[in-house]
Amino acid sequence: MNAIFLGDADTINRVYSAGIQEKLGRPEIIPGNSLAGLRGVEIIFSTWGMPALSGEEIEAHLPSLKAVFYAAGSVQGFARPFLRRGVRVFSAWGANAVPVAEFTVAQILLANKGFYQSAALMKSEGRAKAREYAQGLPGNFGVEVGLIGCGMIGGLVARMLRAYRLAVLAYDPYLSDARASELGVKKCSLAELFGRCQTISNHLANNEQTRELLCYGLFRRMRPNAAFINTGRGAQVVEADLVRALQEEPGRTALLDVTDPEPPGPGSALYSLPNVILTPHIAGSMGDEAARMGEYMVEEFEAMLHGRAARYEVTEGMLETMA
Repeated sequence: MNAIFLGDADTINRVYSAGIQEKLGRPEIIPGNSLAGLRGVEIIFSTWGMPALSGEEIEAHLPSLKAVFYAAGSVQGFARPFLRRGVRVFSAWGANAVPVAEFTVAQILLANKGFYQSAALMKSEGRAKAREYAQGLPGNFGVEVGLIGCGMIGGLVARMLRAYRLAVLAYDPYLSDARASELGVKKCSLAELFGRCQTISNHLANNEQTRELLCYGLFRRMRPNAAFINTGRGAQVVEADLVRALQEEPGRTALLDVTDPEPPGPGSALYSLPNVILTPHIAGSMGDEAARMGEYMVEEFEAMLHGRAARYEVTEGMLETMA
């Protein structure tokens, strides 16, 4: 099939290794803002930086297009016009879920040991104070951990946590009893999850229904030394409400890889609160991890080419609930 890479060359080369490009016959790399001469293109391979095109632009410049293979996570920013024209869309969200889940599990285990605040206290107030704080944490045996959302990432976190003696609670309005049993989680309400769990991790899909869902009514229920982890999206959190809950109980900890806006605005209390750990959106695929996404998309392309079932095709209906 007539295929191209669409996007920034440096990013394309980072995500699609030389071996993958060779396997695909070395398609030409076309900048995302250059659509001239593409009327015969049938397949697009892309990644971060995929242009958002209107239906009219697709019709004018890519009338022969059959499929887009997106070696990154969310397709919310560009997929609908393609899907509405009958163009199949595939996403490497499954590949991007792996490092996010690994990052989250690591944070859960460390948070349950009081790692983050005790490490800071060790420097600021000495060993005795740091150890006193850490000894107030339950550790990782039989402790209740809460997952908000059990989609691709939350479900993978649940599976990974099976290796540890933890009790996993989950809130997800779309989670069936059968799926909960398969994942080994107990379904509960958001209020119950925030009130019971030592560590709470957000993996909700990012849409209007979840915007500012996580508010003071929930954060105030957190245990005095509980931790809240956000590797999902910052828009689901009411920042002022989280700050208030953290100020009321300094033993609580927030581990935020995402915020809204991102990064936090100038003067945000998230910069100054000692019980907030900010990271620069690093949970997803970085460095050599990005090549996994390219490999997933080549596998999807080969499945489509040979009439096999695809694992990561996106439909318009899926966009209502996925990240």
